[in-house]
Amino acid sequence: MKPLRIATRRSALALWQAEHVASRLRAAHPGLEVELLPLSTRGDEVLDTPLARIGGKGLFLKELEYALLDGRADLAVHSLKDVPAVVEDPFALAAILERADPADAFVSSRYASLEVLPPGARVGTSSLRRQAQLRAVRPDLEILDLRGNVNTRLARLDAGDYDAIILACAGLRRLGLETRITATMAPPQWLPGVGQGAIALETRAGDEATAALLAPLHDAATAACARAERALNRALAGDCSVPIGAYAGLHGERLHLYGLVGDARTGTLLRADAAGAADQPEVLGDRVAALLRAQGADALLGKDDGAHA
Repeated sequence: MKPLRIATRRSALALWQAEHVASRLRAAHPGLEVELLPLSTRGDEVLDTPLARIGGKGLFLKELEYALLDGRADLAVHSLKDVPAVVEDPFALAAILERADPADAFVSSRYASLEVLPPGARVGTSSLRRQAQLRAVRPDLEILDLRGNVNTRLARLDAGDYDAIILACAGLRRLGLETRITATMAPPQWLPGVGQGAIALETRAGDEATAALLAPLHDAATAACARAERALNRALAGDCSVPIGAYAGLHGERLHLYGLVGDARTGTLLRADAAGAADQPEVLGDRVAALLRAQGADALLGKDDGAHA
């Protein structure tokens, strides 16, 4: 059997995720040789410009997809929240792993929570979704852009550039940095990014041999939740220039989906939620998107510019 090659970004978190997938594959298929192909993406290289202005989150995928197309890799490992709502041919999402903590993390060395930050405190995040929710609850804060990998962002906080920053709990925990989580900002009160906390495995469409190897890693419950969230995002034509949050929870045979559309400049938030059959997640996603539209979401969509959600 030829080695299975995994394309991955070079960041510490991306490499952790790729190594995790490789370990799971070796355990599921004894004797399988798995190799990593670390690549640098434009999304990683251009850190002084908001993602929306240089092509969006898809820039974290392109170089990895090129490696799939030219045969250098058999699969690519992504954070699901970075995968566009529509995965175009000739690619497919072959598996979604069990989701880690989907919540955002409030990180500060001086303050215990968002609520106790003093007026005018500097909070770092380039996420429009996070900015919109921050402005909704604390319009008195100064919100500043912050890009780069997890360690770079933490270093800037420690250097005093910010009083607090907002990161994903899953990334901090995966890197062994859970002690940096000062407070958890959890759904449904605070909504994460679409698919946040889940790892997605992308292959060439029609590569049944690779898909069969990945099948044991697929988590059906996480996939159902992610499909509902991604359907909402797709129905709203969401991309990195619009603050959209979503979180679906599975309760027996029912899914409960919470959705949010916001304005990062004003803190205006529109919220909607609904429950539906777990075996029809896209129907539920479309329904919650329609509820948001009925509240006037179209007036907010496309209104913001700047960074990634």
